[in-house]
Amino acid sequence: MEPDTSPPAHRVAIVTGAARGIGAATVAALAAGGWCVVATDRCADDPALPYPLGTRAELARVAKAAQAAGGEVVTAEADVRDPRALAAAAAEAERRWGGLDAAIAVAGVIAGGVPAWQVPAEQEQAVLDTNLSGVLNLARVAVPALLRRPVPRRGRFIAVASAAATRGLPMLAAYCAAKAGVAGFIRALAAELGGTGVTANAVSPGSTATPILDESARLYSLPAAADFASQQPHGRLLRPGEVAAVLAFLAGDGASGMTGATIPVDGGLAL
Repeated sequence: MEPDTSPPAHRVAIVTGAARGIGAATVAALAAGGWCVVATDRCADDPALPYPLGTRAELARVAKAAQAAGGEVVTAEADVRDPRALAAAAAEAERRWGGLDAAIAVAGVIAGGVPAWQVPAEQEQAVLDTNLSGVLNLARVAVPALLRRPVPRRGRFIAVASAAATRGLPMLAAYCAAKAGVAGFIRALAAELGGTGVTANAVSPGSTATPILDESARLYSLPAAADFASQQPHGRLLRPGEVAAVLAFLAGDGASGMTGATIPVDGGLAL
């Protein structure tokens, strides 16, 4: 008997940082496209950071809204700095739906507001561990699951970088370093995955209306996040759904010819 090479009945994804912002919008976009999603978030504040992070209630609302729209979404509390928690979330996707087809690393934090050498060490470490190590940790547990799908595979590993990956933003040095590391990691991972049917790509958002941008405004002593809009040729902030739409595209079959790319979704900020 020939092996069954038909695609799985449901595409399955795990999304980190899903309680709000780009992560929440990505869950909604995937669910609307018929994906089954494990939506994960830390669901707790970080004592090293001076602003509130996503909550359990916010994550539950994201799942409830996606389910009301006809999507299949379950939630999992997982700090991306904890590989065991991420492994449990990936295992839940495989147990519940038979496999994993996409892993999307959205979770991120920001800190700074002073020159690099003055940033408290614990804040710097939180930025590096969440924004960069969190992506590596997700790859460590998710890529083996993506590779467990039978050939021909259509697996996707996708991360959120930032325009900060290529711009020197004063008083955000650790954030810039972490996001540049994400872009570099994606290129290397794509090379390692060559020929497997699993691709690796990233998106690089500009100023997007999220809680991280609100905190950025505070760090720069700006009255509101809307003040960042003038930096972008678009003349406005991006909406989380605009970034999520590109993430959802990269997760789909239309992006089968793309790997190792970091796609700007930045309203022209990189021009």
